[in-house]
Amino acid sequence: MRKPLALTLTALLASSTLAACGSDEPSATTDASGFSCPSEGLRFGIEPYEDPSKLEPAYKVLAESLSKQLDCPVEVQIVEDYSAEVLAMRNKRLDIGQFGPLGYVFASQKAKAEPLVSFGDAQGKLSGYTAGIWVPKDSPIKSVEDLKGKSLALGSVGSTSGDVLPRYALKKAGVNEADVKTNYAGGHPEALLALTNKTVDAAQINSQTLATATREGTFKKEDFRQVWKSDEIPNDPITVRGSLDEGTKTAIKDALVNLPKEDVAKVGEFLDVTPPGPLVEVTKETYQPLFDLASTMNLTEEDT
Repeated sequence: MRKPLALTLTALLASSTLAACGSDEPSATTDASGFSCPSEGLRFGIEPYEDPSKLEPAYKVLAESLSKQLDCPVEVQIVEDYSAEVLAMRNKRLDIGQFGPLGYVFASQKAKAEPLVSFGDAQGKLSGYTAGIWVPKDSPIKSVEDLKGKSLALGSVGSTSGDVLPRYALKKAGVNEADVKTNYAGGHPEALLALTNKTVDAAQINSQTLATATREGTFKKEDFRQVWKSDEIPNDPITVRGSLDEGTKTAIKDALVNLPKEDVAKVGEFLDVTPPGPLVEVTKETYQPLFDLASTMNLTEEDT
């Protein structure tokens, strides 16, 4: 999402509180697990997959709950985009980061990010979502093949559901990307808006954005039609920087899985986790299909 943010990557990198050594300098107090709260606390980065003004209050609730569990301040930082968060973690400006599934692939490769948890449903099962391509209900477009010569709004570069999966759908359908007028709207809500404003013939809308927009009354499903839907994607992982000590990683994971579900619920709403449950453990293997997708599409860090 290319929106002006209160905290941009430039500000994040320049902030005097974010010394490069960061969380590698513990305080004098160490608990039984070996976790030491850094003097400046922990820094939690979030990709702007929704309007930051909406995300920030929800993540502050989650961060405050995590702070209580760890007895250590946790600061939420909405970063500029996918690549900004990877860069910040690689440069030790972030200790914790929530990435989109494909963003995590590059964070794993470039910043040694390690997944800890993701969002569970009321039964404690890992939740997921789907990518989709939508058109007006009276559109002549009936399938992905029909997008040849048409305009398609995507979300942000490097987004799992807002970029790579719709492009993969074109590839599988034998449609050359050069034959489709694709444009990046700047985020999921912006792509949806391009469709509702009739400035494009089709747009990617994932199930999370769809649920939020339907709930808020900004999208009426009966006026549109879905022509493509992906397989289910495991929801965003919350990761830690790989260079953190093992005691800190374990303490953060234990705290996250024990957060009250009501403190996770506000974030869960944006991820279409309804009814919400607790955070559940995940591993790198959970996201192996995304590593495979990156390989199939010949994606590199430059594609984020």
